[in-house]
Amino acid sequence: MVKYLLFLLTGLLFIRLPLRAQGNGPAGHGGRAQALGNASATLGGEVWAVANNAAGLGSLTQPAAGAYFENRYLIPSLNLAAVALALPLGVVEPAAGGLPARAGRGVLGLEAQRFGGILYNETRVGAAYGYRLGVVSVGGRLDALQISFQDLGSRRAVVASLGGQADILPRQLTLGVYLYNLTQAKLADYQDERVPTVLRAGLAYRPGAQVLLLAEVEKDVERDAGLKAGIEYGPTPAVALRLGYASLSQQSTAGVGLHAGDWQLDYAAGWHNVLGLSQYFSVGWQWGEREAIKN
Repeated sequence: MVKYLLFLLTGLLFIRLPLRAQGNGPAGHGGRAQALGNASATLGGEVWAVANNAAGLGSLTQPAAGAYFENRYLIPSLNLAAVALALPLGVVEPAAGGLPARAGRGVLGLEAQRFGGILYNETRVGAAYGYRLGVVSVGGRLDALQISFQDLGSRRAVVASLGGQADILPRQLTLGVYLYNLTQAKLADYQDERVPTVLRAGLAYRPGAQVLLLAEVEKDVERDAGLKAGIEYGPTPAVALRLGYASLSQQSTAGVGLHAGDWQLDYAAGWHNVLGLSQYFSVGWQWGEREAIKN
């Protein structure tokens, strides 16, 4: 009986409260994105673009790998762990004519993640591709998603997503759009249960070299729209301070990023007035010749 009560509680967390299942809905991975309220449709130039918006891979010119861990509300069954890899393809073309450097044949990204515990868990393996052409980047991702309930079996689905980013004002104003589950993949015939289809659109504005402002709208086809916002301040090239807010999850966030050589460490903490503390941590490693420009 206890395990079924726990199962029911977990279900209520994801259905009745303004939260979204981690693997079922669109991912927001990386301590940087989480600290910025998960307003990540415009972020790029880092390995976690493979999860947040594949178009952001197009501005990555170094091979990169990362690991990510998050815990929601100090509940072990709400842990998520992910690893990711991004590999530029072809020759890296240097910056020219006011345009940043890019990988000549685009960037391939791979990610694997697991969310949940014994009673309920989600496993996802995804492959993404991003390509930059001038001031526009496009990308797509294909996921194999498995959702498992203890003693009730598993459901599997293939989820396809598309994204785009455009520099409206180069290095100052960027538009990002990401459509998750464009095929409306089905999980079960009962009540026509489907993976959420979600559209995210945002703007990134950099008023100066040290400040980045983010605003984003997220709309699930079956839910009300939500707003996200974030601000990043870099007092030095090695340190970034971040604040964010997401209306759907009703969560305020804050975090710090540290850059040391080829390594990037990002930590974020989120606070929900009822459910309490969540924590997010990621580590990234880039190697090879440095040309990437991060938004």
